[in-house]
Amino acid sequence: MTEQSVVILDGTRCHLGEGPSYDPATDTVWWVDILESRLFERSLDPATTRAKIHALPVMASDVAAIDADRHLLSADDGLYVRTISTGDLGLLCPLEGDIPGNRSNDGRVHPSGALWIGTMGRKAEPGRGSIYHVAGSQITRLYRGLTTPNGIAFSPDGATGYFVDTAEGVLRRVALDPATGLPRGEPETHYDHSDGDGGIDGAATDVEGLIWTARFGASCLDAYSPSGERVRTIPVPVRQPTCPTFAGRALDRLLVTAGYEGMDEAARTADPHHGRTLLVDVGVRGLLEPAFRLAV
Repeated sequence: MTEQSVVILDGTRCHLGEGPSYDPATDTVWWVDILESRLFERSLDPATTRAKIHALPVMASDVAAIDADRHLLSADDGLYVRTISTGDLGLLCPLEGDIPGNRSNDGRVHPSGALWIGTMGRKAEPGRGSIYHVAGSQITRLYRGLTTPNGIAFSPDGATGYFVDTAEGVLRRVALDPATGLPRGEPETHYDHSDGDGGIDGAATDVEGLIWTARFGASCLDAYSPSGERVRTIPVPVRQPTCPTFAGRALDRLLVTAGYEGMDEAARTADPHHGRTLLVDVGVRGLLEPAFRLAV
C-alpha cells in the first residue's frame, strides 16, 4: 500500500467511532461515535470538506439502511427507526432494558434482512455481552457470556456467519440458514488470534468471501479467507481502528472508523490521527450491507 491509498476522510476525532454504513444512491457514508452519542453524515464527493454531525439522545453503536428515507440505529436501550430528513427517532423494540449498564456494540444485517447485534457492559465487564438475531421486531438471543462481541459479518451467500469476542481473540464461523440468518449448527474456530498483537474488532465481507477486519490497538486491517487463513494485512495511520464497511461507487474502498477510548495524553500524542475516520483503497470489490427488513 502506498501513502495515497489511505485517506483521512474526516478530521473530527471520535471517542469511539463505530457502526459505519454506505448509501450508494447518495454516495454518502454514515457512522457513529458511541461514547459521545453522535451520528456522522458525509458525502464522498471530493468537494465535501467535513461531515455533518447529528446529536443523538441515545448511545448508538450501529447504522443500517432500511430504505431511502429511514435508518435503523442500534442503541444502548433498544433499536430505533430514524427518519433521515427530520432526525426523528421511533423505538422499534427494546434491547436488554432489563440489564442496566449494558449497551449495544457491533452489528451487521444478514442478506435475509435480519440484524445480528451484539451487546456488552459499558465498562467491558467479562461475560455480560450477548449476540442477538433481530427479524422485524422479533429478537432471539443467539450467544451469551461474551465480553466484547465484534467481527459480525456474513458470507456472500448468507450461509456462514462470523463473529468474535475481542477479549478472547478467536474469530468464529457458524453455518446459517441463508433464508433467515439463524444458526444451523455450533460455532467453530475460524482463526485464533488470542496470542496476537491487538484485538479483532469490526468486520466486512468482499465479493470473494474474504472477511476484512479492523485490528484494534495494532494500526492495521486484516483479511481472512473463507478457509480460515489470514491472507492480507494493511497498515493504517490510526492505532485503534474499529470497524470497516465497503463504500464508494465501485465498493472498492473501506471506510474505517477509529477511536481514542482508553488512550492517555501520551498515547494520543504518539497517534496523531487518533479517532479519525479513514478511506482505504484495498483493491477489491466489497459487498454492500443489505437493508434491514422491518416486516417479516
